[in-house]
Amino acid sequence: MKRHSLHRRGRTPLTLLATATVAAALLATTVAPANAGGASSSQSRKPTVVLVHGAFADATSWNGVVKKLKRDGYPVVAAANPLRGLSSDAAYIKELLAGIDGPVVLAGHSYGGAVITNAARGADNVKALVYIAAFMPDKGESALDLAGKFRGSTLGDALHPVPITLPNGSQGQDFFIEQGKFHQQFAADVPKDTAELMAVTQRPVTGAALGEPSSEPAWKTIPSWALVATEDRNIPRRTQNFMAERADSRTVEVRASHAVSVSRPDEVSRIIREAARSVR
Repeated sequence: MKRHSLHRRGRTPLTLLATATVAAALLATTVAPANAGGASSSQSRKPTVVLVHGAFADATSWNGVVKKLKRDGYPVVAAANPLRGLSSDAAYIKELLAGIDGPVVLAGHSYGGAVITNAARGADNVKALVYIAAFMPDKGESALDLAGKFRGSTLGDALHPVPITLPNGSQGQDFFIEQGKFHQQFAADVPKDTAELMAVTQRPVTGAALGEPSSEPAWKTIPSWALVATEDRNIPRRTQNFMAERADSRTVEVRASHAVSVSRPDEVSRIIREAARSVR
């Protein structure tokens, strides 16, 4: 027993030395190529796509688009838009953008368009803006101003207000779309069972957020793309085209409801990829 014990003590340093030698050899043959490959992929990597949902939706409304973008190799972040106030929502997204290394394509749907218009201003890594059936306010305009600019929206009749206390302690209102009206109002071309789930999981927006005027818009200095949903009952087609033309956006029209990211993920991902390919 004693000899066996001494034998083990004698082998341990040799065993450790051999293990360390093998590990060093493996590191010498694998770390350098990995680092070299990392440097190469860093130079040729695709821009990160940041998706910002709007009112009466959540980040899962981008799921179909996310799948297609990730399949094509794009890093994707679907942000959780607070929907509490335009300036505070934009500040939150701006902080998110600051934490991303490399160029960004920033896309917004609906009220999310107003958010990215403000969040991208001064964010040096944002190289392209994509508006998906979205508000594109100019300085001093609010989402409510633009919603009423031309006739055609039926959103007002579908809304259900709930009194709330805002983060600053003042009284305000949260707005939901009535569940029984959600399918036809927001997502008429989405399967009924999916629309019913969307209605239940919708996130409300404050009246303060919809009514808050925009600051200087980022679309004046950053190239923009716009997808116009021609069957939209929230933001009329004419309003979407007016905003896109004013911003000199590269525009495509798609026959779809306001929930175009859910019903037409191919078309939505296509215009985002087009914007991404412009990034150098």
